[in-house]
Amino acid sequence: MNSLVKNILAIVLGLVIGSIVNMGLITISGSIIPLPEGVDNTTMEGLKESMHLFQPKHFIFPFLAHALGTFVGALLAAKIAASRKTTFAMFIGVFFLIGGIANIIMLPSPTWFSILDIVGAYIPMAWLGGKLATKKKI
Repeated sequence: MNSLVKNILAIVLGLVIGSIVNMGLITISGSIIPLPEGVDNTTMEGLKESMHLFQPKHFIFPFLAHALGTFVGALLAAKIAASRKTTFAMFIGVFFLIGGIANIIMLPSPTWFSILDIVGAYIPMAWLGGKLATKKKI
């Protein structure tokens, strides 16, 4: 397969599969850690109005979704890429980081979570995915 095609496929599949992992975890989060009473999570406005009801436990799955979605997307992109595998993994991380920043702007969350999410969920996980994908087999 042409290296250009492989690199384009790496980006597209990294973004799509990473997003699927992210949304999958967000979707199941409410069944594992129930939302507080009276929270309307069907609209952005409902979430904004009820954010004060959330406890730290309610931020576990959003963080995991952001971190694991980025990790899986970066790992996959690095595995598929024809060259510069770590660069492709980091591209996925930057893309998801931009999405995370946009999410914080649209849906304000506690400062501690915003910092943890921005600092820990995107670039470090993309770097880890890239490193694991390029690790030499013994």
